[in-house]
Amino acid sequence: MTAPLVDPFHRAISYLRVSVTDRCDFRCVYCMSEHMQFLPKKELLTLEELDRLCSAFIRMGVRKLRITGGEPLVRRDIMTFFHGMTRHLDSGTLDELTLTTNGSQLSRFATDLYSAGVRRVNVSLDTLDDDKFARVTRWGRLPQVLKGIDAAQAAGLRVKLNAVALKGFNEDELLTLTEWCAARDCDLTWIEVMPMGELETEDRLGQYWALSDLRDQLARHYTLTDLPERTGGPARYVRLEETGQKIGFITPLTHNFCESCNRVRVTCTGELYMCLGQEDRADLRAPLRASDHDGPLEDAIRAAIDRKPKGHDFDYSRQRLDGQMPRHMSHTGG
Repeated sequence: MTAPLVDPFHRAISYLRVSVTDRCDFRCVYCMSEHMQFLPKKELLTLEELDRLCSAFIRMGVRKLRITGGEPLVRRDIMTFFHGMTRHLDSGTLDELTLTTNGSQLSRFATDLYSAGVRRVNVSLDTLDDDKFARVTRWGRLPQVLKGIDAAQAAGLRVKLNAVALKGFNEDELLTLTEWCAARDCDLTWIEVMPMGELETEDRLGQYWALSDLRDQLARHYTLTDLPERTGGPARYVRLEETGQKIGFITPLTHNFCESCNRVRVTCTGELYMCLGQEDRADLRAPLRASDHDGPLEDAIRAAIDRKPKGHDFDYSRQRLDGQMPRHMSHTGG
């Protein structure tokens, strides 16, 4: 049972993204509806079950673990889980423990996260304009997030901003965000908006800003050098020679990165999604709760990886939402 996880296309699975809650204190327009119906507590994996599940994946070759949500830091007693994962860092079986956050709770938890072995955090931030931030997050307030970023950097955490490229919303902040990150020594990654979930009045086609266009605009102001490095995720990176900073591009639509996919996702209810852009999934909660030993869980994981598809079906090219996923991004955990 210690043989590494390898999918049908000979890709080793070494990166696990785990959602620990579907709840969030923001309601970002591209992520969830304003009036979400959240899951009952009994359907969520307990912190102990999350520990068992992640530990099983680590035994099977996962080297990078990213905690997501919803907003992971609103999960009650979540630091108990983070400190439990520290043992895998200490033993050398896990290379990296990290999380993606909206930043709202970082001022409370940054120091504790560092003590648990977290060294990098991704903060979702699409604008530096107070009014636009309130509009895109619906419930969020920008000063709270900026305070969290300050706390994270003060605690020794490396901060990377994740900005969703939204046409007509933050196109005019391309240089502003770039310069702000350069001044703060933060990395910056741009993400194409993905067709996931029914979002009331939001127009996905109207939101879509191709990162090929964004990169062209950036190249008018900076000298871009492509970097060969990969961090285990889907981003491709360039260095801006004038500032020395690193800019990432996650392009599921203009550039399909599936050929190198090394990751899978588990929801807060224990559903394993082998691909973000496909609906096939495996129930890991049932084997977790059916047995005190991990044999059935490991069997279920291996059976699911054997079904991992070659790639996703996201497609805007015909001006319709081919490949749209009915589930919200917050359900899968990004």
